[in-house]
Amino acid sequence: MWHKKIKPIMLAALLGFAGSSSAGLEQGIEAANSGQFEVALKEFRYLADMNYAPGIYQLAKMYQGGYGVTKNLTKAASLFQDAIKLGSADAMFSLAVMYDDGKGVKQDKNKAIDLFERAANKNLAAAQFNLGVMYANGDGVIQSYHRAMDWYEKAAANNYTLAQFNLALMYYQGLGTDKNIEKSYIWNLIAEYNGNNDASKSRDLDEQQMSPSQVEVATDIANDIYNRIQQGTYAPEVRPKKRSYTF
Repeated sequence: MWHKKIKPIMLAALLGFAGSSSAGLEQGIEAANSGQFEVALKEFRYLADMNYAPGIYQLAKMYQGGYGVTKNLTKAASLFQDAIKLGSADAMFSLAVMYDDGKGVKQDKNKAIDLFERAANKNLAAAQFNLGVMYANGDGVIQSYHRAMDWYEKAAANNYTLAQFNLALMYYQGLGTDKNIEKSYIWNLIAEYNGNNDASKSRDLDEQQMSPSQVEVATDIANDIYNRIQQGTYAPEVRPKKRSYTF
């Protein structure tokens, strides 16, 4: 079972900036988390007035989810756009989802792809994953398993569990790459380490097709990759690009 595109979780998304240097932002997030939306709105509006991208983004999420305000997707889209002008990858992702779904804005797959790519190139794993799904399915783009693999690998290297699982399935089925049960096992095991139950079941299927020595080697490789991912030192392998011929 493939993992499909993901969308921002409304209230949970408000908790995504706990490491921010802005005390006001942290206070706003804490207030939102405890249901004190008036306090959160005050903080986020102040930060938005200061032209602070994370504050604008969080204010947009409040309007998108209807937290302490009347739900207003058009207002949310406008605020996301303001945050994008200041370079917010999270806002790029959220507005891309809106264009993809046609909620709050007119549905526009081209704009969605462009925004997903901008966020992905800023190393936002969720955007990388969604692009992988879109290229795998031919959703708004010309279907390309090879490009799907590229984006899944980037997201997997950022420890994005859903991408790790989908990457394993690509190797298992030989989509965008040569079929490779050992690599399927490796990425299923890594996703399993991150708590993915589907990956655990898939790993069992892989193991049935492998010898004990293959399992041992693959487990060692998975452990090494997983440790490097945790340390931020893992880089996706460079795969040869498919040749194109002109006649």
